[in-house]
Amino acid sequence: MADIPPQQSFLTQIGRLLHSAAFLTTAVKYIHCPPDEGAEITFIGRSNVGKSTAINCLTQQTQLARKSKTPGRTQALNFFQTSGELRFVDLPGYGYSQATKHAEAQWAQTLAEYFKKRQSLRGSLWLIDIRHPMTKLDYVMAEWLMQFDFPVHILLAKADKISRGEGLQVEQNVRKALRPYLPNVTTQRFSSLKLIGIDECFKQISNWIYDGEE
Repeated sequence: MADIPPQQSFLTQIGRLLHSAAFLTTAVKYIHCPPDEGAEITFIGRSNVGKSTAINCLTQQTQLARKSKTPGRTQALNFFQTSGELRFVDLPGYGYSQATKHAEAQWAQTLAEYFKKRQSLRGSLWLIDIRHPMTKLDYVMAEWLMQFDFPVHILLAKADKISRGEGLQVEQNVRKALRPYLPNVTTQRFSSLKLIGIDECFKQISNWIYDGEE
């Protein structure tokens, strides 16, 4: 049998780790979060942008993360644990909330507390629709994220809906737009349907949890 190229073997290893993910718990308040240990990666994005689909795609599972019947209504952190010390944390989508102003304020406080205190947070995967990049709400989120100190990697979702050339131009425009807010942000094209950018995303995750060591 031919030897497996080192890079391919490494990506297979990451894929197997993510495939082991299972639902762990839901936290409405920061005190309900699991112990602050290991490594965590959060998923950020507008409602209906495809966060749940991306989680299912990366873990090679079809129903691990389930879409809410009412987009933007669920105000909780959903934790998914792998067989290792890595957890995915699915955050509620922004921009479609039917909660009261008081409930929204409480949720914003919980999320800020998580981002400020969580030592296990390694980075955030921020999904943005490649067809409708940098809406007003995305700029609001970018400005809000400025106060925290963790890396952000953009997944330009639904990349299969436009040409590669158009996608690369959008990627460049998004980096330019975010530079004043998140100067170290990284970007890539991504599609859960056509599996575009899966290996690139695997590499980003591994860089966060293994400090760039393969």
